[in-house]
Formats: sequence, structure tokens, C-alpha cells
Amino acid sequence: MALNPFSSGTRLRDMIRAIRASKTAAEERAVVRRECAAIRTAISENGQELRHRNMAKLMFIHMLGYPTHFGQMECLKLIAATGYPEKRIGYLGLMLLLDERQEVLMLVTNSLKQDLNHSNHFIVGLALCALGNICSAEMARDLAPEVEKLMRSRDANTKKKAALCSVRIVRKVPDLAENFMGLAASLLKEKHHGVLISAVQLGTELCKASKDALEYVRKNCIEGLVRILKDVSNSSYAPEYDVAGISDPFLHIRVLKLLRILGQGDADCSEYMNDILAQVATKTESNKNAGNAILYECVETIMGIEATSGLRVLAINILGRFLSNRDNNIRYVALNILMRAITVDAQAVQRHRVTILECVKDADASIRKRALELVFLLVNDTNVKPLTKELVDYLDVADPDFKEDLTAKICSITEKFSQEKLWYLDQMFKVLSLAGNHVKDDVWHALIVVISNATELQGYSVRSLYKALQTYSEQGSLLRVAVWCIGEYGEMLVNNVGMLEAEEPITVTETDAVDAVELGFNRYSADVTTRSMCLVALLKLSSRFPSMSERIKQIVALNKENMVLELQQRSIEFGSIIQRHQSIRSSLLERMPVLDEATYLVKRASATQATIPAYKPASAVTSGDLKLPNGVAKSAAAPLVDLLDLSSDDAPVTTTASATTAPSDFLQDLLGIGGTNLSTAGVPSSAGTDILMDLLSIGSSPSQNGLLDLSSPSQEKKPVSSAPQVVSHVPEPMDLLGSLSSSASSSGTKSNTVVPQAVDLLDGLSASTSVSGLEDVCSSITAFQSATLKIVFDLRKQPGKPQETTIHATFTNLTSATYTDFIFQAAVPKFIQLRLDPASGNVVPASGKGSVTQGFNVTNNQHGQKPLAMRIRISYKVNGEDRLEQGQVSNFPHGL
Repeated sequence: MALNPFSSGTRLRDMIRAIRASKTAAEERAVVRRECAAIRTAISENGQELRHRNMAKLMFIHMLGYPTHFGQMECLKLIAATGYPEKRIGYLGLMLLLDERQEVLMLVTNSLKQDLNHSNHFIVGLALCALGNICSAEMARDLAPEVEKLMRSRDANTKKKAALCSVRIVRKVPDLAENFMGLAASLLKEKHHGVLISAVQLGTELCKASKDALEYVRKNCIEGLVRILKDVSNSSYAPEYDVAGISDPFLHIRVLKLLRILGQGDADCSEYMNDILAQVATKTESNKNAGNAILYECVETIMGIEATSGLRVLAINILGRFLSNRDNNIRYVALNILMRAITVDAQAVQRHRVTILECVKDADASIRKRALELVFLLVNDTNVKPLTKELVDYLDVADPDFKEDLTAKICSITEKFSQEKLWYLDQMFKVLSLAGNHVKDDVWHALIVVISNATELQGYSVRSLYKALQTYSEQGSLLRVAVWCIGEYGEMLVNNVGMLEAEEPITVTETDAVDAVELGFNRYSADVTTRSMCLVALLKLSSRFPSMSERIKQIVALNKENMVLELQQRSIEFGSIIQRHQSIRSSLLERMPVLDEATYLVKRASATQATIPAYKPASAVTSGDLKLPNGVAKSAAAPLVDLLDLSSDDAPVTTTASATTAPSDFLQDLLGIGGTNLSTAGVPSSAGTDILMDLLSIGSSPSQNGLLDLSSPSQEKKPVSSAPQVVSHVPEPMDLLGSLSSSASSSGTKSNTVVPQAVDLLDGLSASTSVSGLEDVCSSITAFQSATLKIVFDLRKQPGKPQETTIHATFTNLTSATYTDFIFQAAVPKFIQLRLDPASGNVVPASGKGSVTQGFNVTNNQHGQKPLAMRIRISYKVNGEDRLEQGQVSNFPHGL
């Protein structure tokens, strides 16, 4: 009678055939369900004849991902059987269906102990394999003595499996490592390669388990390991161990890994293994993958131990050969090791610079990226120019996906290693031309800052950018920088001002300059930033080129009905300036003042640090890393605590020479918008006036009573009483560029209501408002004097404000050497407010032939209760050597 195909007696191969014949997942699940039901029935009937067959089928079902927990106890029954076939299936099921977290595993400990002591070495091998795979900490402590005994067995296979089982035991219970140290050293004297590999693996695990074991292995095993490596390297052909003509590469690699652990940080061990490592590195063939694997581990070992310089050069040369290999995997691992090796021997890595540069151009994206990171690490002051040239040349043909990373690295290299501004500008212009759409905003912002500071190269810059714009007008960042430069230095472009020796003159008319800006304006219709910069540039060109005013006015007028409010507002205001304010346009649209490079670097570094994710450790950005001009505040650092040690209960307050809240976008600074809102002693300034003055970059800062001084040079300033005034605004419609026909002068306490109806703040600037406080000179004191420096404070008080003091500091050099990079810092307790103004310079002439001055305001919020207190610190350089002086000002007059 035929058997039911899904009864418990079905053979394993028939079940596999039925599962594979299933056309859908539902059919497969049905087959597995029926077979599992039959196996459950057989288990409940406690049938022993087909138990091993059912377990084999359960293991296959488990590999398919179906639950098989109901068969776990069957494994234990098979293990407890006396026959080898049943035990084999039982132990295999135990390793597949259970793990060390299962509670049922505790029941098998006794069976394992009996089998470890069995006379049949095949059954002993089964128990050792199972124990090495699923051993828990409790089982390790219970069965470790049996495993130790088996490591002394005469059978090589038993010793090998016992050594591998002991690896698991040491990993689970590191305290047992001392029981296996002597056994591991004795196994290294065996001839069987299987035993040797197991012993080396055990030695590696022992070194990781405890420092005592590491020292023991260093002392007792180093000679054996070197002997093994020498024997296997010099051994003749052995068919049982040969892999592609290499004798047992697996043993090679295991020994090299253990030697790396032993030689790390130990000069004696490293010296002992230098010769054999050099022999392996030179004799191993590199035309087979097995040989490359050995060479890779050999290089890793050489770079990880205290090797000699010659051996390191040999290792790096091997990596250089790897870079020429056609296998992408081999090249990738070579680049990875070279990135670590450059910190050990940069000069040796530099010899392979050409090959590394070729990897940057590789077709494989991962190799390109890794090679680019390595090139970035290779750059130094001597090779920056040739390396940058190679990268820029490749930028033209690089894949679009790779251009962003390549552009970022080139810009970073150029900024970090540029030794002359002309070379820096040339490289940045090339990058903007070839990959301007991939250049980040902070990079071209920094370029504009550099151009504004390089007075002698401004003409060259605007001409170079104009020529690049004719060819690469589709590059957004190039267009922005070019438009800014044309707006600022348009007359230099037209008149070829500031020509360099090697530069050829170009013919550019005023019409051409306006055309270039108009082209950018029309091309980037969706980019508000670019169009805003184009409008500003056109407005400035209307002053540079009066003959083009009418055309510029027409271009600007096109945006009077623009849907974007920013563009609409600029168009209306700029059109009014061009049409109605010709008399002041030239002074209004003068060149932008030189942008402070150091201040921008501080802002940029702070912004970069703020965007670093929390999981990446970032070093604090301090102004000490930058060369700052005098008067620019430095960030508070730990050493300032000593400087600020003024009193026991008052925490110090650090001061800044400028507004502490920097604009979030430096572009606003460049365009003159979004300026800092300046508030003063209780008097709100006119918001509309401040915004307009910041937008147009005209007008002086509000004076201390909060009113703007718009007086013209032709009229005399009329002093006004410093009594507080209240200025209120009636929010009615007004034209910001209408007529400002009258001036306000007030005395005494009064309330002025300003109704800004049909008012133009730029019309009729002949009338002005001047406000100045009456100052009273209090006294002059010598705040600090040493053998090298004298500081005098002139103190002034304002009537009606006893808590405020204006201090004018004069710094005099008493030596015969000039002081450079002069910086003055002051700190006060928290109940005192201090505002530093920029200093008149940062060079103090020698022998008192000149001086540096700096002003600052002090507000004592506990006037009459606590006296004024201040600590000062002065830093400067004498012949390039840093000097630092500090002290406490304790002779302020009473009542401050």
C-alpha cells in the first residue's frame, strides 16, 4: 500500500520536492502546514523509528523560516540516544533550532558532559561542535574541565575542535582565560595545520580577554608564531594545503593577525618579527588573490606594530602596487590603508601621488570618493599647486554626481593652503566657471570678502569674471560673484584699471557691462537672490555710468509689479533713487567698505560648528585660531576665568566690540540689508529710518539718545538737550523715498508725534536733525604702566546718567621695538555692562612716537553701591614673538 505523501514517514527528499513544486506561496504554506501536523502527531505518539527523519524535515522547514519550536525536545531525545546517526541529527538540530538564550538548553548539559567523555572520538567531536556553537556562560563553567582535558588528546581532530570550543568558552567567560594559556602555547608546537589555526585563533581570543594573557602570549608564543610563519612561507608544495599555488594562506593570515596584536605598542616583539614580515612581503606572489590577501594582512601588521621605517616604506610600496591592480576591491582596500598610513609616513605615501590621482578619475564611484579624500590628506604647502591643477583639470570632465564632492575639496584646499591671493583667485574663478552650480554659498561669500580686501587685484578680478561670464553664464555662483564685482568695480572693467604685467587688456564698453548684468537678471528669473544682486549692481552702475542711467532705469522698472515682494520693493526704491536723487546718488552708491576678513571667518566658523551633528565630536572654534584685528572680541575660553577673577560673588561678563548677534546669512551683509537693530538708552529709534539707512548703506549710527544724524556738511549741527524724547509712529501709508523737507530740533522733555505721510527720507537732505549729548570731563588716570607699556584712561560723564561712563584709552609703547597685532581686552563683573569700540589701529609705534586709542562705555547697574572694577589683558607681538600683559584697574575715582 502506498504511503500518504504527507505522512510522518515521508522521506526528506519527497517533502523538498513537494515544496519546490508549489507554484504559489499559499501552496507552499499548505504543504508545510500538513507536514508539521504529521510531525506533531508522530511526536505525540512518541514514535522512535522515524524520529531522526522528522527532525531532518524540521530543520529544512526551519531554514525556510517557519516556526519549529515544537520539535526542540525531540533534539534532546535524539542526543540522549546511543547511536551515532541519531546523535548526529540531534546535535545538528540542537545547533539550528536552539540558541544559548533557550531555557531548554540547560537540560542538555549532562548529555554533553557524557558525550565529551565518550570513547568514540566521532561522538566527542559532535559534542565539541555543538558546545562551540551554542555554549552559554553557565555551560562554559560546567564543561571547561572536559574541554581542557580534550585539548591534551592524541587525536588531531579532537584537539582542533577542543581549541575552537575553548575560544567560545573564553569569549563567554573571560575569567577562564588563565586555564587555557599554557594549552594554547603547547598547541603551537603541533605539525597539523588545523590544530595550528585553532591554536592561533585561541591565542588571539586570549589576548583580547585580559592583559595578563596578552603578556603571557607575548612572552611564550612569539617565537613559535614566527617559526610557524617561516615554515609555512618556505614550505614546499603540499596538495592538502595548497590554494592557487600558495601554501595554506589561511594559516598565514591568522598568524599575521596575532602578530599584529602582539607587536602593537611593544618594540621588542616588533623587532623580533621584522625579518619574517619583510620576507613574507617580498616573497609572496601578488598575481593571485590568495597572495594579495596575505600581502594585505602583512601590510596591516607592519602598519600596526612598531616597525622600522624601511619596513613601512616596503608596506606602502605594496599598497602602491595594489592601486595599479585591475580589481576594484584591491584598490579600495589599498586606499583605505593609505589613509591611515599617511599619519605614520606621509613622505612614503607622497611617492604614489600620481597613482592616487589616477584613482580620482576611476570609473568606480566608491574608489573616486576614497581617492579624493586621500588626495585631500596629501596636500601640503609644497605640492598644493600641482595637485590643485590636476583636480581642477579633472573637474571639467567629472561626472555630475561626483562634481559636488570634488568642488568642495578643491575649494577647501585652495582656502587652506593658498599662499598668495592671485593664485587663490585664479583657482576659485576656474572652479566657479567649471562647477559654479555646485559651489556652496559660504565659499563664494568668502571669495567676495577676499576680493574686497585685495585692492590691487580688484581690476584683475572683475575682468577675469567678466570673461568667464561670457562663456559660462549658466553657472549660478559665477554669475553672482561677477555681478557683485561689476557693480562695485564697473569703471575698472571699462577703463582697464589695475592691469597686471601678464594680463592682456580687453575692450569692454559701458553697454557691455550693463548687458552682462541684464543677461544674468533675465536668465535666473526664479532665483530671488541672484535677481536681487543684479538689481543692486544695476543701481550702482547707474552711478558709475551716468550715460546708462535711462536704460538701467527701464530694466529696473520691469520688476515694479513683480509677484516677489523683495524684488518689487527694490525695483520701486531703486527707480526712485535713479530718477529723483541724482544729487546724492554718487555718494549714496559709493563702493562698499572693505569687508573685515577676520570677522567673516569667525562668523563662518561659528555657523559651520552649529551645523555639525551631535554624534560628531567637533573642536571648539575660538578666535585664537584666527588673526583678528584689534577691537574684535574673542570668544570666552577657559583661561579667561583667571583674567576675570574680580570678586568672590560676581561672575564676570565678557564683552564684544560689535553686535553679538551676527546675521544668519552673510549675504545680507554683502548686500547691505538686514542690518543689526541698534537700540540705545531707553529711546526707540525709528524702525523705518533704520531699515532704509541699512538698506542703502548711508547715514550714521544712531547716537546714544537714539536719533539719526542726517546733517549735511554745509549746515551746522545744532545741539539738542539730552533729555529723553518719545517718538511714536502713526502707521499710515508713506513713500519712503518721498520728500524729507524739514528737520526736528528739540530741547527739554517733549513728546513728538511723527506722521510719516508722503515722506521721502532721501529728499531734501540739506535739512537735518542733529542730536548730541553734553559731556563733562571727569578726570584722567593712569590705568596701567609697566616697563614696556603705559595705558591712560580719560573718563567722561554724561549729565543725568550717573551710572554711565565713557572711557577713552590711550596706549603708549615705552620700548624701542614696535608692537604689532596689538589687542586690548577688558572684563568686568556681571553687574557692570561694557561695550568696546574698535581700536584706531593694531600697531603701536616705538619709543612713544605715537599711540593707539580705543573707546568704550561702562554702565554700573549698582552705582552708589559697588565701585567700578575691571581687569585688563593686552596681547601683542614684538619681532614676531607673542607677548601678554594683564592687570587690574583699581584706581577709578570714587562715584563711578
